[in-house]
Order: sequence, then structure tokens, then C-alpha cells
Amino acid sequence: MSSENLQTKWGQFISLIIVFFFWGFVGSANDILIPVFKKVFMLSQVQSQLVAWAFYVAYFVGSIIFFLVSLKVDVLQKFGYKKTLSAGLLLSAFGSFMFVPAATMESFPFFLTALFTVGLGFSIQQIVANPLAIKMGSPDTGAHRLTLAGGINSFGTTIGAILLGIALFGMGNDKKTDLSLEDIKLPFIILGIAFIVVAIFMNFSKIENPAKTEKKVITDNSDTFRILDYPQLYLGMLAIFIYVGTEVTIISNLPALLHTVEFGRILEDSVSPFIALYWGSLMIGRWNGGVNVFNTSTLVNTALKFIVPAVAFGVIIGANIFAEHDVSAFYIYPIWILLFIGVSFVGGKNAGKTLMLFGISGLLMMLSGLVCTDTEIAKFFFISGGLFLSIMWPSIFDLAIAGLGKNTGKASSFLIMMILGGGVIPLIQGGICDIDLTSPAGIFGISWTHFSYVVPLLGFAYLGFYGYYCPKILKRQGIGRIETEGGGH
Repeated sequence: MSSENLQTKWGQFISLIIVFFFWGFVGSANDILIPVFKKVFMLSQVQSQLVAWAFYVAYFVGSIIFFLVSLKVDVLQKFGYKKTLSAGLLLSAFGSFMFVPAATMESFPFFLTALFTVGLGFSIQQIVANPLAIKMGSPDTGAHRLTLAGGINSFGTTIGAILLGIALFGMGNDKKTDLSLEDIKLPFIILGIAFIVVAIFMNFSKIENPAKTEKKVITDNSDTFRILDYPQLYLGMLAIFIYVGTEVTIISNLPALLHTVEFGRILEDSVSPFIALYWGSLMIGRWNGGVNVFNTSTLVNTALKFIVPAVAFGVIIGANIFAEHDVSAFYIYPIWILLFIGVSFVGGKNAGKTLMLFGISGLLMMLSGLVCTDTEIAKFFFISGGLFLSIMWPSIFDLAIAGLGKNTGKASSFLIMMILGGGVIPLIQGGICDIDLTSPAGIFGISWTHFSYVVPLLGFAYLGFYGYYCPKILKRQGIGRIETEGGGH
């Protein structure tokens, strides 16, 4: 049967995207834990960013371990996709249950170990789930399935912060501001049980292992893969590192920014709506980018570019209203959404142009947030970074692997390792925030915590540069325009 005639196995695919939801849910939940741990353990801002570090460095370590093991045995071919995916889920479940003794012992290092273990399980799940989604039907529609899965991932990030906020602090008249570490136990016990249930479900589901492929034996010793031979790749690896780091650092340090005097001293129990709006911004962008993968008329496509973001924004507002949060201040945010839609129209499906324009736009948003004297508006400039980061992942990825041919798989593994940036760059910004402890006068008339958003500004600057420069590299190699499907990570 030709690839064109293969139909997407929707029953199996819907089972798989539950895993994508979990990745998003836990990722945004970390942003609730950061200010909580900072207060309970009396941490500096840079120390609190070790939460992000422990989680994202696990992706790097897991990828390295999986790569080294694969040199001896093909894990996916030997054990199968389902069993390997289930093993990753069970490892994340074990990490979730580790939160119980960590809370009992009141040990921050133990909490970091628990988060690292959850992330290690996620790294296995990432390695399995992404290629499996592509292979659940025709290769021609593989990117479409990943786009849909990315949308589910973004939905998980949007509601994860809200649900964990409810679990920890309550809602409405029952809301509390003082938090005991004991309160953390139950949500993560429930999460661990959910991981186990999904692992069992996956193991007994009808998900089929893709057909085994025979390895090609290469006898030409001169045919060696060298990263430095491909500037689009090593510059792209840096771009992925900075992209993930920028995505994480904006939100990881946002609770500290909102807690400053100039931003209104917003407490830990009230930050979840802002975290949800940030991750919801990525959901808005990815749902909007997903419109590009459907073959619709120009009129319908244009209409969907406005309708889909409106629906996504409605989901954010609805989830917050359900949690009884006051979101009246959020009703100004559609201004930024319209700016995003305008830029997306100009960028179209051109990967380089899209990345350049969104990099410049993100830079301008960060700059505006730094210079805006009205902090009620400034915080939305910073949060809007999520909009302009939302569809960068496929653009970077498509540009970085262009022209690599049979080395595409190896290149992709190196790019995935660069998710490590999510654990490193927040530490840098957190270090700048901590200068407030010794220099409370701040800099340029603003606090050091406010000024720390120069870090994502520089990140956007590089991403815009890569979008501008990489197509020139590819053009010299005889590679034409690269299009992106508009999905998200």
C-alpha cells in the first residue's frame, strides 16, 4: 500500500496524545512550584531556578543515555514502542511518588531529584512518541499529527498551572495563602497514579509497532558525519538551546517579577492565572499555526486565523473563571494577539522569514516591557513572548536539518539534546534577579528583577538572526526556500 493511501490510525493516535498532554501539564506545574519552594525553603531566585534546571537537564541526560544504549542495542526494535513508552511513564510515576518522602523530609534536593526522575521518564517518552505519531499513518500527514499533538501539549500547559493552583491553594472563599509542603503530596500522588494508569492502558492498547526497518551497512569510511560541516546545524543547535531557554526563563522568573514592589507584590497563591496566560499564549500561537496544515481556501484560512486564536483565548479565560480567578485585567490582551496574527500573515509558511519576524517581534515585546512605565501593561509585554515563541520550534528544526539527507536522524538527536537550554538560561536570569538582594536601588530606574528580562530579549535577538542568516547558508548550498508546517514543541 502506498503512503498516500495510508489512513491515520485515529483510535491509536488519540491514545498516544494523552502523553503529550502530560508533558505540558507537568511543565507548567513547575512554574507554580518555583515560587512555592522559594518561599518555603527561603531560596534566592537563582536557587529557585534549579527546579527548571533539574527538569530540563533530565531531557539531556536521558537522551545521552538512550543514545549510548542504542549503540549496543536498538531499544525500540527490541522492546517495541509500547513497552518503551510504558517504561517511560512508569519512571515518571516513580518520580511523582518521590514527592511524598521529599515533602515529609522537607528536603529541597530530594524534590529536585524527584523532578529529575519525572523528566528522565519524559525524555524516554519524547524519544518514542514523536516518531510514533509520525508513523501512525501516511508520512505525508506526519507533520499534521505532530501539530495536533503539539496543540494538546499546549492545552496541558495552559490548564496545568490552574489545576495545580486549585489543588494547592483552593479557590474562591476557601483560598489560602499559607502553604505547607504536606499540601504537595496529594496532587503528585494523583499524578503518579495517572501515569501508571496510562502506562497500563498504553501497554494493552491497540497501538501497533511500526514495521521494522533494516539497517543499511555503510562501508565507505570516508562518509563520516561531522557537525561542523553543517553550519545550519550547529547554529540551529544553539538556536534550539536559546529557544527552549527563552521559553522557560520568561515564565520561570515571572512570579519573582510580579512579587516585586513595582509590579504590585502579587503573592504565590495568585500567580497561576498569569502562568496560564503565558502558556495559553503558546497554545494560541500553535493552534493558529496549525491552521496552515489544512488545505482550505484562502478565505477560510484567513477566517480561521482569527477564529482559532479567539477560541483558544476563550479557553484560557474560561479555565480561569472556573477557578474563580479575577481575569478582568486580561481583556486587554487581545491587542497582543492581533499583533501576533498580523506577523503570522506576513511570515506565512516561509521558515526563515517567520523565524526572523517573530524573533524581531519578541525582541520588541521584551524591550517594550523593560521601558514601559505602566507595570500593569509591561507584564503583558513580557507574557506576550509566549505568542512569538509559539511557532518557532518547527521553523528552527526545519532550517537546521535542511540538506542533511541520511544524517537527518543523527542531527535531530543532537537538536533534541539542546532542550538543555531550558535548565541553563533561567539560572542566568535568576542570577541577575538576585542582584536586588545586594543592590536594592536597581538599575536605570527599575529593579534588577525587572532588568533581568534583557536575557530573553537577547534570546529573541539571536533567534531573529538565525532566521535571517540560515536561509543564506542554505542558498549557498543550493537549497531553496524551506517551509514550515506551523506546529510547536
